[in-house]
Amino acid sequence: MFATLPDLLRLLVVPVFAWAAIRDVRTRRLPNRIWPPLYLSGALLLLWEAVSLWPFAGFDGRIFLVRAAISLLFVAPLGYAFWYLGAFGGADAKAMIALAVIFPTFPAYEVAGLAVPLVDTDIGVFSLTILTNTVLLGLAYPLGLAVRNLLRGEVSSSMFLARPVATDSLPDRHGRLFEDPEGPTRAGLDLDALRMYLRWRGLTLADLRAGSAGLRDPASVDETFDPTDGGTRVGPRTDGGSAVDAEIDGDAGGGDDSRREFDDPWAAERFLDDIDRGAYGTDAATLRDGLDVVAREDRVLVSPGMPFVVPMAVGLLVSLTYGDALFAVLGAVGLV
Repeated sequence: MFATLPDLLRLLVVPVFAWAAIRDVRTRRLPNRIWPPLYLSGALLLLWEAVSLWPFAGFDGRIFLVRAAISLLFVAPLGYAFWYLGAFGGADAKAMIALAVIFPTFPAYEVAGLAVPLVDTDIGVFSLTILTNTVLLGLAYPLGLAVRNLLRGEVSSSMFLARPVATDSLPDRHGRLFEDPEGPTRAGLDLDALRMYLRWRGLTLADLRAGSAGLRDPASVDETFDPTDGGTRVGPRTDGGSAVDAEIDGDAGGGDDSRREFDDPWAAERFLDDIDRGAYGTDAATLRDGLDVVAREDRVLVSPGMPFVVPMAVGLLVSLTYGDALFAVLGAVGLV
């Protein structure tokens, strides 16, 4: 493989993103410690190339400055903006910023006489190519979800965004409910927030479903516990494993008491006031609606979502080998 030393060193980010993608699928959690080394290494490589092109007198030097500026001043802030607007998770934004710092310009490699990436762009900002490839790959996810639903005979208006699952399986799932007591909704309860609530009360989901009538009464909340961050791989395992000893009042399945009105059903407001951080944007009404659904239904609609780091890792590989897929498509139809 022939390439400049900075471009060869940039390839070290590939296994890091592969590991991050696998971990994100399994846990939806990425440790913050992986990002500072990427930022630092990207900055050092950028400085290395800048020194080699100093004083930027020729075309190569000036175009390098323009491309680095676009990557650092447009692509990187775009990741923060997506996070701020709620389109990204925090890890997704940090990953995008890392790529903007590490890959401001197109790298060049030669493998067995073949120069890759195959498709360059006129702009030449490689982080922008990674982003567009990532978006194209991300668009395939709802199509895949719809095909899966179709093959299982689960055809509905929400088949591109959600799929029905057994309620008892929720403790080990990621995503959010795609329904409330009124029907399908995109603003359903986040499953991490559900786990936080169960851990706060020291209950399993089975406890909640069996004793929903009594547990809906806010007076039933006695001792509370650490809600953790709602992740599937953190304890105590009070979201589907062994329950903390607790007396559960009320009839199994709800009974007449399930229709009683309380000042704070499920102690939802108390939960949100008691925890020292937010619950993934969940408000009391959303929490109550979600708890009513999981207490009553044996199957629920869940929007599993896709961690953006996953298509980002694949998009990075596509970009390093094939290049800019969108630019190739636009070129094929004569638009560029």
